Amino acid sequence: MLKFGVMAIFMATALLAPSRLYAIEHTKDALETVKERVAAKKAILVDVRDLVEWEQGHIKNAEHLPFRELQEKLDEAKLRKKIPKDTIVYTYCVVGMRSLKAGAILEKAGYDVRPLKPGYEELLKAGFENEKK
Repeated sequence: MLKFGVMAIFMATALLAPSRLYAIEHTKDALETVKERVAAKKAILVDVRDLVEWEQGHIKNAEHLPFRELQEKLDEAKLRKKIPKDTIVYTYCVVGMRSLKAGAILEKAGYDVRPLKPGYEELLKAGFENEKK
């Protein structure tokens, strides 16, 4: 019975704190800092949402790297052409979960990844510019 109680507490903690399931956590960098670094080309925004979401609108000058593609196969040569290794990578999605998962994959590939918890809509509200194709 005690074993079941400990397991239940562990499961509840995991559900309440999903970022603990990954070796990477959401960045603590302020959105103003993110904007400044992106403007200075010291960082890049990487949208990890699906193509349909991207086509509905995305942050101006962001790179598109769907999480599904990262999950299936990481083509490091193609990735380096899109995202230089010496650049901070801020991943974003809708609510922050895919940005964590993508961040973990990119971190393993040697990138300085800082997943954003704020999603696309929150970034727009914070003053990031929207771009539609």
